[in-house]
Amino acid sequence: MKLRLALAAATCLAMPIAAHAQPVIGPYVSLEGGTSLLEPNNFADTFGNSGKFYYKPSYSGIGGIGFGFGGGFRVALEGNYFHDTFKKADPSETKVVGYSNKYGPLLNLYYDIPVGLPVFPYVGAGGGYQFVNDRYYYGTGVGGETASSDVKGTYAFDIIAGLSFPIDAVPGLSVTAEYRFEMLPASYNEGESVLGAPAEGLVKIGPQSINSFFGGLRYALFPAPPAPPPVTPAPPVAPPPVAASPKTYLVFFDWDKYSLTPRATQIIAEAASDSRTAATTTISVSGYTDTSGTPVYNQGLSERRAKSVAAQLVTDGVPMSEIEIHAYGETHLLVPTGPGVREPQNRRVEIVLD
Repeated sequence: MKLRLALAAATCLAMPIAAHAQPVIGPYVSLEGGTSLLEPNNFADTFGNSGKFYYKPSYSGIGGIGFGFGGGFRVALEGNYFHDTFKKADPSETKVVGYSNKYGPLLNLYYDIPVGLPVFPYVGAGGGYQFVNDRYYYGTGVGGETASSDVKGTYAFDIIAGLSFPIDAVPGLSVTAEYRFEMLPASYNEGESVLGAPAEGLVKIGPQSINSFFGGLRYALFPAPPAPPPVTPAPPVAPPPVAASPKTYLVFFDWDKYSLTPRATQIIAEAASDSRTAATTTISVSGYTDTSGTPVYNQGLSERRAKSVAAQLVTDGVPMSEIEIHAYGETHLLVPTGPGVREPQNRRVEIVLD
């Protein structure tokens, strides 16, 4: 008995320590069935018989309505029924035939413990009231039978440990398996008669303890929707390759000249070098003039300037087959001007690597 009381205390102390989570939120119903064993208990009657009654395992059931508060806690109002059959009476009697029924309401507080698995352990404790209905016959040892039948009531408490298995295919439904220990700590008296005569005495029944094992179902009436599956981010889309922009070099000329200056030669050499490292397929060489002079003259001057630059590119190692020569005269001015204007930036050749 002390061991069970210690277990009850440890259970109640452990409940606040468990982590926050629970599979039941809101109202629910439950139904369980199983087996029970009433532990031996003391008896004594007014005819001088005393000893212990022993019992056989028998059947039991529990139904309840409850409410889950979230955070792991829930409460349930339950009605239970225990049916136990007598086995023997010892040492006073050797034969007992009959049964002991117990039933009544209990209010239990539960805590569901998250363990990171598809199963939820839970613990609980509570109390209530139990009605007792006993009917049995036991040998008196004096040639007759004594019968007792009565309905009494007493307070009771219980402690519970169990497991629930949520059924994913049916939201809100769980299979449960649990152990319960219930104790009726008070003694009570039953009427007793001898050889079928009217009641002439009493049988005093001592405190009783019941061990029971149950399996059943629990159903949350308004189950929470299942958590959405984790969203897997889409793999990043590689940006489209950026086309390399053509590289342009500007070579400027003196007025009315197509000969190369030292700076022009240096720029052409740089363009030739870059054409090899950049795997260039085409080199466009385009000549231009300012607006001084006639358009016909300027057209020819722009062509001579372009050919001068192309020749230097060949000298610097560029194959002539890769060079395209264009002459635009005084069109496509870099700096817009009126006619007859000597603008240095318009006297140019553009080298474009593509």
